[in-house]
Amino acid sequence: MKINFTKAVASGNDFVIVDNRAGKLAGEIADFGDFAKFVCRRMLSVGSDGLLVLEDSSAADFKMRIFNPDGSEVTMCGNGIRCSALYAYEKKWCGAVMKIETGAGTLAAEVEGDSVKVKMTAPKNIKLDQNIGAGKTIMNVHTVNTGVPHVVHFVEKIEKYPVKEMGSKIRYHKVFQPEGTNANFVQKIDDSTIVVRTYERGVEDETLACGTGVVASAIISHLALGAKEPVSAITRSKEILRVSFKKEHKSFRDVFLEGQARIAFEGEVDYV
Repeated sequence: MKINFTKAVASGNDFVIVDNRAGKLAGEIADFGDFAKFVCRRMLSVGSDGLLVLEDSSAADFKMRIFNPDGSEVTMCGNGIRCSALYAYEKKWCGAVMKIETGAGTLAAEVEGDSVKVKMTAPKNIKLDQNIGAGKTIMNVHTVNTGVPHVVHFVEKIEKYPVKEMGSKIRYHKVFQPEGTNANFVQKIDDSTIVVRTYERGVEDETLACGTGVVASAIISHLALGAKEPVSAITRSKEILRVSFKKEHKSFRDVFLEGQARIAFEGEVDYV
């Protein structure tokens, strides 16, 4: 069975996008989690960091559902929503300014050229300076939910850091069960610049970028290290994501994630 798709990329995070408005794919795809397992496989299928299923919404211009390569559905993806916004704009579903329904709430996005800016959910469940055991290592970590749960750990030499090994230990650590967490490793470069590497839950590996992880890293860098807003985050792909926000007392509002996104190609895949 042939399924039409679009491949989109934002700062190195790549996604397969399918249009399921009016439930048009109901006859072809019975379970989007299973389809994500199939289509996200690198070298064996299209390959991607996730599947974005775009549907009708009564509360916004459209709804975005996100499935990880392991088939799990999550509530939010920062780079995924930027790709979805660009896709919807180029398909003329809406204007350059739009609202997108997600599992984490209805969010606003704006497309300007090859840059897409999204107003993110307000960070919650912020907890600084937790010590956890990871093998024989005691790690000082910070936690925050930016639509999905994230851990932030600061390192001095990020290029040589074993992200996959330590990220996996944090992701499956008993403290963060049963849902697990994403793990970000951050090095501060100057007062407003950080380098971020992320191990993503559901992908179970390091990705070239993670939008919600960059937001988490920027917020925690501001609180723990005094990083100045706006924060520029250099991702593994070397593309820069910009995070701006307003802090009021112990809370944050008007949190924006901005960076480049592009449509890579369109095609069809045999789904069996």
